[in-house]
Amino acid sequence: MIDDFLDDQLYQQIRSFFLEKLDEFHQAGIGALADNQIKRSIRGDLTYWLDSKRDTNLAPYWDLLHDTINTLNQYCYLSLSGFEFHLAHYPPGAHYSRHLDQFANRNNRMISMIIYLNENWQKGDGGELEIVESDDKVVLIEPIARRCVMFKSAEVLHGVLEAHKSRYSLTGWLLHYPAALGKFFG
Repeated sequence: MIDDFLDDQLYQQIRSFFLEKLDEFHQAGIGALADNQIKRSIRGDLTYWLDSKRDTNLAPYWDLLHDTINTLNQYCYLSLSGFEFHLAHYPPGAHYSRHLDQFANRNNRMISMIIYLNENWQKGDGGELEIVESDDKVVLIEPIARRCVMFKSAEVLHGVLEAHKSRYSLTGWLLHYPAALGKFFG
């Protein structure tokens, strides 16, 4: 967990982009590709998938992601080579049941990464990230603006508690293979 991961200018740029795109968000599903299905009892957020070629006004963020990948590869020897990200909106009442960020038939996601965009988040607003540790101890992480959380996609069981106020995040995965190749290599 890294607080103040984004500087003020980049945070405001991403948050403004998020708010501009809210009308284009779609109900999120569970499962990959042909297995994708909508199950609001499991996952209630709305998402807008990002594309670095289309969403060029987020260029400073794409640069930050490339720098993050280079740093993790240099110091953690992860062989990361790509990413996929979406904006996520949890309206009041939405949650995401505990899960791993790795699909049964695809092992491309290595590191899950969440950056929170919630101004003035207060206890009671809900939407905390719930991480289940190996000893079944549960850790709650508050979705505070500019906070970044990273963890191993295939190993960390996690969920999002019910939001009582709209909860915004930039959520994605650092990948072993570039996103376009993930469906071929697993």
